Amino acid sequence: MARTPPGGNPPTRPIREALEGSAPLARLVERVQASNQRYRVIEPALPPALRRHVRPGPVDEEGWALLVSNAAVSAKLRQMLPRLVELLQEADLPTPAIRIRVMSGP
Repeated sequence: MARTPPGGNPPTRPIREALEGSAPLARLVERVQASNQRYRVIEPALPPALRRHVRPGPVDEEGWALLVSNAAVSAKLRQMLPRLVELLQEADLPTPAIRIRVMSGP
């Protein structure tokens, strides 16, 4: 175990080591990867003008969230949900539900 130098800060650990050494952080990394994987599957189905307004959100036991920039994008994405679900099923990434959430703020 590394020792704190006198009068100094404790030594830092590489991020990979910190992530691997912490079960909560490891689960968080897995969820981020699962969300990004799902987004890569559906992204080609999104119209180019819509893509810049959609971001992958959290994956949990209840499903997956897509984060959108405004209500108009939300409405369009809701119309596309059956196709997005179909794409995820074809990719062996079944998702209990896809939630669409409008992001607040800038």
